[in-house]
Amino acid sequence: MSGRTHPRVAVLMGGLSAEREVSLSSGRECAAALRGEGFDVVEIDAGHDLPDRLAEAAPDVVLNALHGRWGEDGCVQGMLEWLGLPYTHSGVLASALAMDKQRSKAAFAAEGLPIAESRIVPRAEAEAGHVLPPPYVVKPNAEGSSVGVYMVAAEAAAPPALGPEMPAEVMVEAFAPGRELTTTVLGPGPVQDAACALGVTDIVTEGWYDYAAKYTPGGSRHVLPAEIPAEIAALCEDYAIRAHAALGCRGVSRTDFRWDERRGAEGLVVLELNTQPGMTPTSLSPEQARAAGMSFGALCRWMVEDASCGR
Repeated sequence: MSGRTHPRVAVLMGGLSAEREVSLSSGRECAAALRGEGFDVVEIDAGHDLPDRLAEAAPDVVLNALHGRWGEDGCVQGMLEWLGLPYTHSGVLASALAMDKQRSKAAFAAEGLPIAESRIVPRAEAEAGHVLPPPYVVKPNAEGSSVGVYMVAAEAAAPPALGPEMPAEVMVEAFAPGRELTTTVLGPGPVQDAACALGVTDIVTEGWYDYAAKYTPGGSRHVLPAEIPAEIAALCEDYAIRAHAALGCRGVSRTDFRWDERRGAEGLVVLELNTQPGMTPTSLSPEQARAAGMSFGALCRWMVEDASCGR
């Protein structure tokens, strides 16, 4: 730190990805919470002039509240390391791996974690015919917040017509039926030696857990702790910690699951890991932290104190 009475934290938000609005909400919430914890906070909407903005702000530490490409995929993390600034959440490699859904799934499979079958194909191939037997999902390989997700029902006669937001290559993934569960993991790092899980949330929606369901108040209902067998809750926490370790994550991550309760433990599937979970008023990780006895301000303080310059 610089020797200031109150450490200066630059909160990065906004950015250039499809998740810009979510990031702005996360950043504002984090900035307000850190001010309440006594930090000197400067908010930075991260654009192409980010290095200059950071030089002007001269922070002691950076809280990265960016979501999506450029902010969550290792790019900004590498720039912060080059500038010698400690930052929150995972490092370059873990961030890049987690953002690439297919490569992260390969890491999970190597760790023995259950995953859904998937393939990366040109979008033209995904539009020309069924790449996998329906039901399946078509989505970008490197986006979050359910941006650009197409559900193909079991009875679908034809593949989906993909919108302009979809990239040249897409992931086609077998649909994993069942309940939507999620678990947040903290650590390891300067604050605590070992990673710990914060419980399991059951996400209840009327339909697909899409962008609107995630970020519209009332779009989904969170049951915390999830009303599931103790064996499944323990497996979610174990799998989340192992997924976090498999990618080399630090700070906060959140792992999402599908659980087909008809199949018991064999019905639990790891969907993906988010290295920078949302910090909006409807977000899951702050809610899980609060249920574990950690206020939102305490969570933001924890992230800042856990910040590192590359690990």
